[in-house]
Amino acid sequence: MHGIKNKILKIVFNLIGESISFAVNSLVANKLRTILSLLGITIGIFAIIIVFTVLDSLELNLRKSVESLGDNVVFVQKEPWQFGPDYPWWKYEKRPSIDFPVLDKIIKNCNSASAAAFVIFSSVTVKHGSSSIENVTVVCGSQQYDKVKNFEIAEGRYFNDIESSSGRPVAIIGDVLASTLFPFENPVGQTIKVNGAKVVVVGVFKKEGESILGNSSDTQVLVPINYARTLVDIHDENLNPQIMVRAKPGLTNDDLISELTGLMRSIHKLKPRNEDDFALNQTSLISTQFDSLFGVIGIVGWVIGGFSILVGGFGIANIMFVSVKERTNIIGIQKSLGAKNYFILSQFLFEAVFLSLIGGVIGLLIVYLITLVAGDSIGMEIVLSKSNVILGFTISILIGVVSGFVPAYGASQLDPVEAIRSN
Repeated sequence: MHGIKNKILKIVFNLIGESISFAVNSLVANKLRTILSLLGITIGIFAIIIVFTVLDSLELNLRKSVESLGDNVVFVQKEPWQFGPDYPWWKYEKRPSIDFPVLDKIIKNCNSASAAAFVIFSSVTVKHGSSSIENVTVVCGSQQYDKVKNFEIAEGRYFNDIESSSGRPVAIIGDVLASTLFPFENPVGQTIKVNGAKVVVVGVFKKEGESILGNSSDTQVLVPINYARTLVDIHDENLNPQIMVRAKPGLTNDDLISELTGLMRSIHKLKPRNEDDFALNQTSLISTQFDSLFGVIGIVGWVIGGFSILVGGFGIANIMFVSVKERTNIIGIQKSLGAKNYFILSQFLFEAVFLSLIGGVIGLLIVYLITLVAGDSIGMEIVLSKSNVILGFTISILIGVVSGFVPAYGASQLDPVEAIRSN
């Protein structure tokens, strides 16, 4: 039994070796024809894999950005997170803005909430010495902001209760701001100017990297909401006022939203027949909106790559038909010496798969080189995943099998006498 297995393995390896040898000889003997034929496979694999690589990278970065918002956090806002041409902005513009006093009512009356924070955003100029950075996002948050927003502090600390309630001029700055304003010293304890007002740095956020949603803390300044009153009008609707509410452990967002809906309707004194004049948003809405977009882009990638692969498949088939014609005499000799039909069929199929794999490998190599260069230039991590590499090889193998089967089958059915007589 063991000897039979060894013989079978020996036959298979000999078959693969001969097929690779024939394929290499065909490549060397017909360089131009081979290059033109494999170009379609290379472009097709490249088109499909680059699209899925970019999509996977976008999704990965998007999920990281969404996770930083918190997957068990509900955002009480004026307008819902929606996309599309039918967005009724005129309807939402009439809604009342989310005001700071609502925060206390939520903290006192919402039993499903573990923490809540009032947050506004503004754009400011930050200075230290001769260094100045414009259009910096300043996040103005109430005391429990650290309990509803996912972030880490690399140096220093978060605001204490006294600093937050009394509105002391303190700030936590992002990693990029820290390295730019304080390249040679520890920023903690240093003073910066935010729109001309002096603020003491008490902490530095841990580096997060670029964010698709633009919510990376690397280029942000966080100050207590009560201090923000001296910088901006915290009631200004243009500052995107919102209340972030985190659900208690063991409760879902649906539980929290259900209670918040009733509470907000009570706060806004809405009658039973009146529709909500507020929005309760959650991060799953962002993912849902982008899923359809990624699906459309994925289909486009398959269509573009599919046409290229179709052309490449015809190219592989053409090479194999020519190869069969050129080696008809050899096929006849092999069959006269006892070679079975399946042996001839397998030999040419292996050759077609090998040729197709060459195009696939070249396409994958191009994608990999692009990921090495593009990541730094666009500020987003792009990675060629193992699943996409496997997908590339799988498509290449399938194209080789499909394109090579007809000529390989034709070769296996040749009459040995007629094949030997042919020129």
